[in-house]
Amino acid sequence: MALLNEDAKGVYVIAVTPFTETGALDLDSTDRMVDFYLEKGATGLTLLGMMGEAPKLAAPESIAVVRRVLARTAGRVPVVVGVSAPGFAPMKELADAVMDLGAAGVMVAPAPTLRTDDQIYAYFETTAETLGRTPFVLQDFPLAVGVQIAPGVINRIVKALPTCVMLKHEDWPGLNKIGALRAASDKGETRRISILCGNGGVFLPEEMSRGADGAMTGFAYPEMMVDVVKAHVAGDVERAHDIFDAYLPLARYEQQPVFGLQIRKYVLAKRGVIASAALRKPAGKLSAGDIADIERLIARQDRRLAEIG
Repeated sequence: MALLNEDAKGVYVIAVTPFTETGALDLDSTDRMVDFYLEKGATGLTLLGMMGEAPKLAAPESIAVVRRVLARTAGRVPVVVGVSAPGFAPMKELADAVMDLGAAGVMVAPAPTLRTDDQIYAYFETTAETLGRTPFVLQDFPLAVGVQIAPGVINRIVKALPTCVMLKHEDWPGLNKIGALRAASDKGETRRISILCGNGGVFLPEEMSRGADGAMTGFAYPEMMVDVVKAHVAGDVERAHDIFDAYLPLARYEQQPVFGLQIRKYVLAKRGVIASAALRKPAGKLSAGDIADIERLIARQDRRLAEIG
């Protein structure tokens, strides 16, 4: 598989990590999940992200998940692996291991302790030195990490560090940030890198209009993101919005803090993708009311999809 580069586009689905009811890795469900994402048109996969329960995995388990997914994809799509860690030594250890297995690149979020622009730049400068020739995705997710990265700092990183080839944009609100980054590269002030967006795809049509290349996020219906991106790229912006509108209520519901991943796994289990909706402990549990909400949203979504064809 070729290494990740600045031309990446489409939909890189953030994969869940399937578990059995007892909390063990469910690698058979992992195989079905990979097949499902590829059948729905995923351009790539991203493993061990924040919605992949990466902090709950032991190091050998992380490697086992990556090895299984890479074996199942068999080079058909690029696979990016989250390697964010409290220190650079464990980051390097995991990055080297997954790249040796055949990953296309890695993803790194800033350490939560960073506050100033210079601290943020220095962190990613050291990240690039640590990773060597491995291409990396800069994950910009201030709502989760607590670190605000201004467009000027991102441009500084991109100009100085050639192995930074993609921004995973998850700022909220952040549409003007995409516009500022694209304006800088259009003027030749910095290199143009790939921008894929997160936040469950709830701003995807607008993000595409501002210059994003697609999505790198999860949703229980990844075909929504795939079809929105395809329609937008084809120039049919109204069609992209019509598709998005059909899925929006459920996408919005899935974006709830704390319960979002439980909702996503419930729907994936309902769709037969994974055997169990279980999260590894510590984890909450959906109530009967939550499940009733989800079932109603799915039924209404099906009717809207039938209407737009």
